[in-house]
Amino acid sequence: MENVVLVIHLLLAMALIGVVLLQRSEGGGLGIGGGGGGVVSGRSAATALGKITWFLAAGFIATSITLTIFAAQNSAGQSVIDRLGAPAPAAESGATDGALPPASDLLPPSSGSSGSATPLTPPRAE
Repeated sequence: MENVVLVIHLLLAMALIGVVLLQRSEGGGLGIGGGGGGVVSGRSAATALGKITWFLAAGFIATSITLTIFAAQNSAGQSVIDRLGAPAPAAESGATDGALPPASDLLPPSSGSSGSATPLTPPRAE
């Protein structure tokens, strides 16, 4: 069911983008200015594309809310923060005990073990 709603949601999004791009520009943002729709009122007559835009937008919002409800129903009921204190899952096969290696294995070798006491220097630009 979620996949069906998701496909409808994506189709509505693409159709909404197409319908908005097909509409003519009225020269002003947020419905300000443009056209002589009326001398006294700033509202212009509703076109077919305008009505389709409202219909597609309402469908897009409805499918968005539906997908949000589906996601809430399928959630684990715990936040990620709650799961931080949980014990680690069982070790994978091949791992000895699942613990981290000692810190000494993670550090680079000390200068005394390489045989030379001089630190490495970057090359000079000549």
